[in-house]
Amino acid sequence: MTSIAIQKATHEDIQTLLTIGKETFLETFADSNDPENINKYIAENFNEDKIRAEISNPESYFYIAWDDNTPAGYLKLNSGNAQTELQKEASLEIERIYVRSPYLGRKVGQVLYEKALEIAISLRKSYIWLGVWEENQRAIRFYEKNGFVAFDKHSFMMGPEEQTDIMMRKDLQFEN
Repeated sequence: MTSIAIQKATHEDIQTLLTIGKETFLETFADSNDPENINKYIAENFNEDKIRAEISNPESYFYIAWDDNTPAGYLKLNSGNAQTELQKEASLEIERIYVRSPYLGRKVGQVLYEKALEIAISLRKSYIWLGVWEENQRAIRFYEKNGFVAFDKHSFMMGPEEQTDIMMRKDLQFEN
């Protein structure tokens, strides 16, 4: 694999974020969910207005993993009030690590995670947290391997269907 470069996303990258978001969400969740629910979720969460608002939020951070000129995946982080749930000043949420299927198993997710860790440390956050669908075993194993532990569960609505996300966190320690 060539070297993966991580770059902060800008408004010029909205179409790239939309493409990766839609593609990876479908690949990951379509086989386990009703197509109508998936399509509705994608229409509501991966549209230009929504992504533009998210990327404009100063408490959200987007980074794209590039393999030369090809986008391999992206990372979305939230701090402060942008966090989807906990909204604690001491925490940073990993809302998305999305990796396109040709790059699965090629350490792109790891590189994006390491960027999240770098940001959390630079912001002096006490911990990183995330929610991951209980049936997404690949992602759960990935986060466990990186030191995350389950601490709670919450509901995630996929259309009218209630699903369970495992909430995981990793505590961070700093040198004084």
